[in-house]
Amino acid sequence: MTTSLPRRTFLGLAAAGAGALATAGCGAGGGTPGGKVTLRYWTWATNAAQMAEAWNRTHPRIQVNVVQAAGPDDMLPKLLAAVRAGQGPDIAQAEYHKLPNLVVSGIAKDISDYADMFADRYSDAVRELVTMDGVTYAVPQDVAPMLFMYRRDLFAKYRLDVPETWEDYARLARRVPEVAPDSVLGGLPLDASMAAAYAQPLGARWWSTDGESWHVGIDGSGTRRIAAFWDELTGHGLTDESAMWTPEWGTKMNSGRLLSWTVGAWGPGSAVSVAPKTAGRWAVAPMPTWAGEKSTGLMGGSSAMLTKDVRHPEAAVEFLTWLNATAAGTRTLAANGGLFPASDPGLEQVAGRPAPELVKGQRDFWDVAVTAAQRAAPVTWGPNVQVGFDTWEDEVKKVTGSGASFREVTAATQRAVVADLERTGFTVTDRPHTSRHRSAT
Repeated sequence: MTTSLPRRTFLGLAAAGAGALATAGCGAGGGTPGGKVTLRYWTWATNAAQMAEAWNRTHPRIQVNVVQAAGPDDMLPKLLAAVRAGQGPDIAQAEYHKLPNLVVSGIAKDISDYADMFADRYSDAVRELVTMDGVTYAVPQDVAPMLFMYRRDLFAKYRLDVPETWEDYARLARRVPEVAPDSVLGGLPLDASMAAAYAQPLGARWWSTDGESWHVGIDGSGTRRIAAFWDELTGHGLTDESAMWTPEWGTKMNSGRLLSWTVGAWGPGSAVSVAPKTAGRWAVAPMPTWAGEKSTGLMGGSSAMLTKDVRHPEAAVEFLTWLNATAAGTRTLAANGGLFPASDPGLEQVAGRPAPELVKGQRDFWDVAVTAAQRAAPVTWGPNVQVGFDTWEDEVKKVTGSGASFREVTAATQRAVVADLERTGFTVTDRPHTSRHRSAT
């Protein structure tokens, strides 16, 4: 299934964005008819040059030059500036939640004419991440299904069971202080992408559409249920309130004061840099469920899009299809880039690979991760996701600083997103929307 975005409001603004950029020069890669084509690819993926080299060796007609232009946080503003100056690349990596902004800005190119090259190699939920109003704007690259990551050694030491439901999680959070007084089970969803991923299996759509209107469901029933859950645990002092990637958080990850972490599939590979002493002491399990639901939320992931100035779109999609949706390409994507492939061929390729250092020794790591990916819940991101994420981050400080409730965070974030959409010119129906869906399996 694909998501239908309001044609007049969304595509109208996208066309306006493209028109505003139309006077910019063409800075993308060149080539001659029937001759060699050179493509410029902006990415933040680790060892991306090695991935391109693997392609270049066997595809002399289409050569790819990789530029580590920016990280995920800085890619969008750098792309905006480059394209407006006529110096944009042919291809750029784009996080899923930022892709709608790139469409509205007139930077992402419609590649629907070439979607048949790769579309059938992805689940419906993954295709939905790059499809807007029936138009395809990118090739999915990696996904980040949520996993429950826990200290395997300390769970065994304290005789703790891995929670299968969130009720189990709450009971476990209450037990941890009894057996490990200096530790807590886990942290709060201070990050909005984590909170959204918690809500997605409940059918929550933080952004959704109906005809020509946007719905904003951040304060919908699914997110309110999550807010109530964390308010209860926080009220009893049973949660960690340190933000991810801070020195304080890293110390707790290393010392055993933090016994678990709910995170996207990128977590085990990334956290070894902050908790190297714990390598091999962690394991992952499926996320706890709220009511036996089978789908899994997504926390992160990225696509590869063409910019409006690409001169050889078919050649660019041919390369991206190879990299992201073939056995040969996804092998190098996983081996060199450390990315968890989004395509069906890619998921097949990770089986048998060594587990990340932090969870080394867990023989079924990839089985758990792949199953979670195959059960990804559908997600629609809107054109002002950053407004929602920034507001959530500001409001959640009141929870940790002055005892405010998560319920207040969801309501404030809803108001800010709706106001921004209306100010930008979108039609908004201010009614939280929850959809029923089935998993991709």
